[in-house]
Amino acid sequence: MQQDDKLHDVVMIGAGPSALCAAVYTTREDIDTVLVEKAVVGGLAAITDWVDNYPGFSKGISGMELATELQAQAERFGADIRYGEVLSIRDIGQEKVVETSEGPLRAKTILVATGSNYRKLEIPGEEKYYGRGVHYCATCDGAFYRDKKLAVIGGGNSAVQEALFLTRFASHIDLLVRSKLRASEVLQCEIDKAISEGKITVHLETVLSEIIASNNKSVDKVVGTKAGEAFELDVDGVFVFIGLLPNTGFLKDSDVELDEIGMIKTNIRLETSIPGVFASGDVRSGATAQIASAVGEGATAALSIREYLEQQGREQPVV
Repeated sequence: MQQDDKLHDVVMIGAGPSALCAAVYTTREDIDTVLVEKAVVGGLAAITDWVDNYPGFSKGISGMELATELQAQAERFGADIRYGEVLSIRDIGQEKVVETSEGPLRAKTILVATGSNYRKLEIPGEEKYYGRGVHYCATCDGAFYRDKKLAVIGGGNSAVQEALFLTRFASHIDLLVRSKLRASEVLQCEIDKAISEGKITVHLETVLSEIIASNNKSVDKVVGTKAGEAFELDVDGVFVFIGLLPNTGFLKDSDVELDEIGMIKTNIRLETSIPGVFASGDVRSGATAQIASAVGEGATAALSIREYLEQQGREQPVV
């Protein structure tokens, strides 16, 4: 990212579905829009294997294809997508400053749409063997485990979806659930079928305490408890899907108000505690963690940004 001294109408932090949709709305109205993404355009949606509940796609669509189409649409109208990590934001009245790893960006408004990241187990071996048997993305790494035995950790929709996806590659999946399955009825039916076919075994009331690599190179065992009794399982890899944490670390020294788990509080117009700073998608307190709702919030945020800019323009003194 080259040095940029221009005062932009809006800088969007993150380039997932929510920000990309917002950018479609703002750029179509000639609102100068810059998006800053530190990882993958499309966010977690881009690395989701298959999206079956996004309106307009009766047969479903791959997460990567959906993200690519959203990006192409935003760029067609003039969205400027840049790569870099946002370090902090500063409010200096009618102007905001977004500090990035590539230099500062000046903006009249900011949209924070940084989404969430994978929650960790926080047990021995998890961090040490990340990429050597511990993973958080089935679509990214599942193909490395053809004809191997895998443990999938979690009991919600994401864990069940990813476990079902991994049956394409693995010889067997052991789904380890802390309490009970919380997946939707549709997914429960699908996993029941996989169980009957011998592809998946579900272990309820199972808590891991360590991920082990006996040769200190790649994972070969997990240990913990099952219904209070000692439990161990020989595996070739571990995929963890136990929820998400909001990407709001860069806001720690700002005046943006967060809830108890670090998600951003907003009003009905998706404006944060700082006038001119908005939030949408999975990073917002009360979000439903669904692509369709994130996109809807992006549209709402864009309309609120337009209204804010119009009001600020009306308040500018005539020279």
